[in-house]
Amino acid sequence: MEISHVKLVPVLLFILLNSVWCTTSNSISESFLQCFSSHIHSNSSSKIILTKHSSAYFSVLQSSIQNLRFLNTSTPKPEAIITPFKHSHVQAAVICSKKEGIQIRTRSGGHDYEGLSYVSTTPFIMIDLFELRSIDIDIENEIAWVESGATLGELYYAISQKSKVYGFPAGTCPTVGVGGQISGGGFGSLFRKYGLAADNVLDAKIVDVNGRVLDRKSMGEELFWAIRGGGGSSFGVILSWKLRLVPVPPTVTGYMESKTIEQGATKLVSKWQAIADRIPEGNFLRLVLQVANGTNGGKTIEVVFNFLFLETYEELLPWMKENFPELNLDQTVFTEMSWIESVLFLANFPINETEVLLRRTQQSRSFFKAKSDYVTEPISEAGLEGLYQRMLQLEASELILTPYGGRMSEISESEIPFPHRKGNLYEIQYYITWDDDKETEKHISWTRMVYGYMAAYVSTSPRAAYLNYRDLDLGTDKGANTSYAQASIWGLSYFKNNFRRLAQVKTLVDPGNFFRNEQSIPVLRSGEK
Repeated sequence: MEISHVKLVPVLLFILLNSVWCTTSNSISESFLQCFSSHIHSNSSSKIILTKHSSAYFSVLQSSIQNLRFLNTSTPKPEAIITPFKHSHVQAAVICSKKEGIQIRTRSGGHDYEGLSYVSTTPFIMIDLFELRSIDIDIENEIAWVESGATLGELYYAISQKSKVYGFPAGTCPTVGVGGQISGGGFGSLFRKYGLAADNVLDAKIVDVNGRVLDRKSMGEELFWAIRGGGGSSFGVILSWKLRLVPVPPTVTGYMESKTIEQGATKLVSKWQAIADRIPEGNFLRLVLQVANGTNGGKTIEVVFNFLFLETYEELLPWMKENFPELNLDQTVFTEMSWIESVLFLANFPINETEVLLRRTQQSRSFFKAKSDYVTEPISEAGLEGLYQRMLQLEASELILTPYGGRMSEISESEIPFPHRKGNLYEIQYYITWDDDKETEKHISWTRMVYGYMAAYVSTSPRAAYLNYRDLDLGTDKGANTSYAQASIWGLSYFKNNFRRLAQVKTLVDPGNFFRNEQSIPVLRSGEK
């Protein structure tokens, strides 16, 4: 609908919207309000658009910020928050933001590691999708439609209410938003058997730069390819996803045990590395390296063996005896449960508290910084010892090692934009938390120091990274005119040889680079095409 139709909107509606806006910001014009009101045709505007003067503004803004680094007074805030109840509200926000030259950011769960879904250095409007979180499960056809504002916990819970023998291969943190998780790839306990969340997308609905709602057929296969692992925020606002549900056995088995380096943990890590990508695809054998209390009041490194098997205890025991006889294999250490209970198990919740999956925010939040790496050759014991020494310098450090292989080695690097497939033994997430803003610089410096040390032991040319563990240390957009070559600094780390194709799709569907952030896909200039 064109702006000329504003005459049809009741005067009362515009007055209501303008009163909600209160003092109009220098960055946001009244013409945006007029444009928005002409498109939504609703008397519920006060619930859809919130400004810094609205009573609910700060509670909504803070509701899903998971990283306290971006919750201080100096962090740039959106000029307004739009909380759409309908897809048409998203369309109106895109059309009017583009018309007025106002940048938008889109948030689903707020786990963005660098806050890019709700922080910008230029004036912007945030679209918060938390009201768009409907989930429609069709067990008979093994599919689900889920809106981007739902969390993984809400999705898993909805599946479990319909069936105990179906699941979905996405992440292990229940409060992560579906929109960001899937558009960046999405891996978890089932990905070695079924691939990524993005590998199991059958269709999607997206609002493009022109405000149109497109599905797979109308958006075309190139754009559909790009949004499954290429980061949706570079191409539009993804409203919903059609997912392929996957079968899971009625009984799965969880295992958790810790060993310190004094108890032989290093030998076990080396053994694990040697077979990480060749573990049976139904086994998810994750390691967590962390600082723990040692003997005589000192500190040591502890390795947590956090395993999930798509088998019963009796079925998996022979394999465990053959490969990890050093671990405690008594049946009392293993937990047999349903798949939905395993979601709770891996998230460190009591397995009988399924309702906890409906919580949209974490019970405790902290300051944190993360980075990622991919390992293609086993790290030597000497290399591990050097890592341990650096971890002991800062107690809050944690490294999460996730094995690849299985189905992940069978899918082509170019099937979707996510390229980290065959040849990767495992992925490392460096994750460090702290509770005082004054400690921020120290902890981020430590993370960079460890990352520098690990350069000798991880992938090269490029040094690969995972988009959903966003890391602005890899480089940032210097403005709307960032070239493809400049963006390649981070683009090749995240996407390898798929980066150029992503830029070609971007140039086709958003040639004006309206949808952008500090690490968005660039538009190809004439000399770069």
